[in-house]
Amino acid sequence: MDIISFLLNPPSNLSIYEILAISFILGILHGITPDEHTWPITFSYAIGSYSTKGGMKAGLLFSLGFTIQRGFLTFLGYIGLAYIYQKYNLDGPVYIAVGFVMAIVGYYVLKGRYFHIPLDKIFGAKEHHTEEACRVPPCELLHKEIPIKMTFVHGLIAGFGFGAYATIITFVLSPMVGSVYLSPLPGIFFGLGTMVMQVIIGALFGSILRTMKFKEEDIKYVGIGTASKTLYYGGIAFIIIGIIVILIPPIDNFAISTGLKIPNIDAINIGLILVLFVVGIIGIYSLIKSYYEIKSKYNEIEKNGQK
Repeated sequence: MDIISFLLNPPSNLSIYEILAISFILGILHGITPDEHTWPITFSYAIGSYSTKGGMKAGLLFSLGFTIQRGFLTFLGYIGLAYIYQKYNLDGPVYIAVGFVMAIVGYYVLKGRYFHIPLDKIFGAKEHHTEEACRVPPCELLHKEIPIKMTFVHGLIAGFGFGAYATIITFVLSPMVGSVYLSPLPGIFFGLGTMVMQVIIGALFGSILRTMKFKEEDIKYVGIGTASKTLYYGGIAFIIIGIIVILIPPIDNFAISTGLKIPNIDAINIGLILVLFVVGIIGIYSLIKSYYEIKSKYNEIEKNGQK
């Protein structure tokens, strides 16, 4: 039996130390693979902090909330109350809850700028803002700071998401610990493993902007602008997917196998599509767009200086 098969199908005669070690390693796998309940949040807040240190803090706070919830989840698994996850599909409601908080935070940041929901364009109405508003230089637009402490709240909510890793720690490892007092430990160690990787990933996301040779205020503009749009539009995407999953439950079982054995990358499914859409499309597009807005400003300054 290879190591991945052993981790995903642990035997029943494990010691408490082996249970906690497996839980921690599963957490590392969970944190490093693209999960819809971790990556979009960590990316948004880390890029919004526009620094390595801020990115690490975002990953740490998110994982702290997530760890607390996971400890509670494995406690429920031990006393038999987690059966609700087997009876009901809670993915839809969790997507909606996560998306709602994302959208609220994103809008909170965006409303400090000239921002509107483009419903007029969707329904074919005329523009309701002036060209003058469009000509305001990017860096003169006001931003509100990203409320990084909200990552803790995101972690608590996202912890209610349930997938392959949660199934193992809740229904396989937690019942083995032998004591209700020890039952939160598999969830806590799983959360700590996730935390290690989310701090590293947060640091990487947060340091991206430091590779740009811009002034501090311009880096701030790109970072916060990218984060707020990712949170707002990504939150809307989560809400829409959540509603679809509730209305059409079979769609949550959609999956195209990738041939890999590791959960989160073993199939192209709703979760992976959400990650790719929110981080890969909304996040990266917003980052590139903001980057070229600043680049255009520098080119304009350079052009005017040569005249």
